[in-house]
Amino acid sequence: MTEEEIEKRLHRRRFYKAEQEAGFVESHVTHTPQTLSPSYQLAFRDTDFLLREELRPVRFQLELLKCEMLMEEARIGSTLVCYGSARIPSPEQVEAKLAAAKTDKERKVAERLAANSKYYEEARTLARIASECAIVEQGMRQFVVCSGGGPSIMEAANRGAAEAGAETIGLNIVLPHEQAPNLYVTPRLAFQFHYFALRKMHFLLRAKAVAVFPGGFGTLDEFMELLTLVQTGKMRPIPILLFGREFWNKVINFEALAEEGVVNEADLKLFTWVETAEEGWDVIRDFYDLD
Repeated sequence: MTEEEIEKRLHRRRFYKAEQEAGFVESHVTHTPQTLSPSYQLAFRDTDFLLREELRPVRFQLELLKCEMLMEEARIGSTLVCYGSARIPSPEQVEAKLAAAKTDKERKVAERLAANSKYYEEARTLARIASECAIVEQGMRQFVVCSGGGPSIMEAANRGAAEAGAETIGLNIVLPHEQAPNLYVTPRLAFQFHYFALRKMHFLLRAKAVAVFPGGFGTLDEFMELLTLVQTGKMRPIPILLFGREFWNKVINFEALAEEGVVNEADLKLFTWVETAEEGWDVIRDFYDLD
């Protein structure tokens, strides 16, 4: 087919794609004081312009679209989300964590972190079980393991999926201190966010179940937002697995919330207490009537 015949095809685009336009600039532009001015840059290639305060709504949209489009292209239909601490050591790190403690207070904290290292293994096992099931529905992969992409419990989830030979998602966040995705996250599914709000939205957009392990402020934020969304009817109920009854009852008095009347007694049934990965997967399996 000749170029002339191609041009006459009805489906032929009349406008060039953005990448083509950008190529024209690179290959044809003459370097003059005018063309070297920042104002002459194509708006979508002008980083300084995109980072202006007035462009925040555009950056919101970009963070929403990029992750959504790449997830769709990867055929990810639903996710199993794992929330949890970035500080709890893996069993292999326990001895080093204890040895690094110098004061009595540091040793006490290190001992508590070491005691909770069992949840690293539970997160790892839950992720492996879900990944080994390899559920596919209408060409889309289901229960793909998704974490915050960081260390500790997040690493455990990605690790368990990777050990099962499955792809696994990491939704990382830009922080003032060093933060990088753990090495078990599938590279093409490693995402970086500027906005916590958009990151939390992507955690739940495809979530068919959420496992919440012991954690700090970040885990509490994610867990409470999830409970609020389900409680208020903004989100349909899903299995919410709360690992570590002893830990959570120590840091949150759930019963007191009901006794004070600020939540209903029925709201305490929005989540399910579990201690092992097997228990957690049974809850998910029963909820969705999986074989």
